Amino acid sequence: MTIVRVSTPGGDYPIHIEAGRLERLAETIPGDATSIALISNPVVLKHYGEAVRAALGRTGKPVVEVELPDGEAHKTWESLNKIFDHLLQKGLDRKAVLVAFGGGVIGDMGGFAAACYMRGIRFIQVPTTLLAQVDSSVGGKTAINHPLGKNMIGAFYQPISVQIDPSVLRTLPPREISAGLAEVVKYGLIIDAPFFDWCEANADALRVLDPDAVVHAIQRSCELKARVVSQDERESGMRAILNLGHTFGHAIEAGLGYGRWLHGEAVGCGMVQAAELSADLLGFPREDVERVRRVVEAIGCPVQAPDLGFERWVELMGHDKKAEGGTLRFVLMPRIGESECRDVDPEALRPVLERTVSADCRS
Repeated sequence: MTIVRVSTPGGDYPIHIEAGRLERLAETIPGDATSIALISNPVVLKHYGEAVRAALGRTGKPVVEVELPDGEAHKTWESLNKIFDHLLQKGLDRKAVLVAFGGGVIGDMGGFAAACYMRGIRFIQVPTTLLAQVDSSVGGKTAINHPLGKNMIGAFYQPISVQIDPSVLRTLPPREISAGLAEVVKYGLIIDAPFFDWCEANADALRVLDPDAVVHAIQRSCELKARVVSQDERESGMRAILNLGHTFGHAIEAGLGYGRWLHGEAVGCGMVQAAELSADLLGFPREDVERVRRVVEAIGCPVQAPDLGFERWVELMGHDKKAEGGTLRFVLMPRIGESECRDVDPEALRPVLERTVSADCRS
């Protein structure tokens, strides 16, 4: 078992990475817990519900199960209220522990529900997608979507632990693997050039879930994210670099309608666009723009964005939560392994969009 530690003002906690970790979930439930709320969706429960119910049952504590619809389109107030309805109807108190068992959508909604219920109860992240294992389950960002913007309503609220079982990835469809790999590549681009080189060399192994490659990718991604969030829990400074490709990506998701593209697919394409913008504004080498494009393509993510229209692109980016004072803010790269945040004039986006948008892209 590998353990990565996260240390923030909002809480210190371990990330356990181990094949078969699902079977040991009972060990992660605090002894003083009065009950357990298991939040998941039908897709995850179909594959692993029996194993998780058995594991949590070994605690001897009552388990309340809340099944939410699958997909980004259901990351809404309605789904959040469904969680509250179940917890209140079953009378869960402040010593209850919430277990968010699923991908990024379940993790975000479960964490947000835990932050709000009784003004805050403990929760555990048990991520089942690669994207959630390497990114969204770590760092305490919890949220739901709004029609005007992704993740616009939420809270910073840290889990008491993150439990990662790489073996659950084998039931994921290929698109989900590719989407998660986009976030893996991101860490190399923003903060660790040798890790980007490793991703470049191991893209094929990662796509077929080679066990050694996947465990290394998860561990290194968690280490890098833990380093960043430990220095900046609430995204007042350094943590913003984790949003490389996200301003473009969130515009794609909102513009097409949540769920048409997976979050990681949109981020992968957005990283190509961010590399293009970095070349225009910071002199990011053109040969490295092509390296980014090739890696994103090699992991199976789109490299051409949908044609939303220039005005719509700018409008959607203006709704992004990283926009400040009406300006558009992007994470850019002077070189691979380094990143910084910059305010960008919308007109600077026009040539980037001309080079990266296609009416023929997957929409």
